[in-house]
Amino acid sequence: QGQLVESGGGLVQAGDSLRLSCAASGPSFSSYALAWFRQAPGREREFVAAIGQRFSTVYADSAKGRFTISRDNAKNTVYLQINSLKPEDTAVYYCARTLGTYNYIPSYDSWGQGTQVTVSS
Repeated sequence: QGQLVESGGGLVQAGDSLRLSCAASGPSFSSYALAWFRQAPGREREFVAAIGQRFSTVYADSAKGRFTISRDNAKNTVYLQINSLKPEDTAVYYCARTLGTYNYIPSYDSWGQGTQVTVSS
């Protein structure tokens, strides 16, 4: 139940930073683990980062160092800070949630519609 709505994407230059947001409607936000995925043109959707109910985090190897996932339970929002953007970061970024374990990626079963991030070189 409820929606996930991503925002914060846009057209940026390589080296810039973005902070993506995903706002969730409905109750029980703190009961969910949250994650970010991305899908580049012609590519399959891939995992980026996840944050658990107790704020544990896990990152894909490609995201380590430049990506930071965080959550604000009071605002029912999960964030993805992306620094030093590269053209290969160009993708539609999706947020997702699960009542399961944050680092068990197949458990994510509720998705937003995505926000486009385009990084020019």
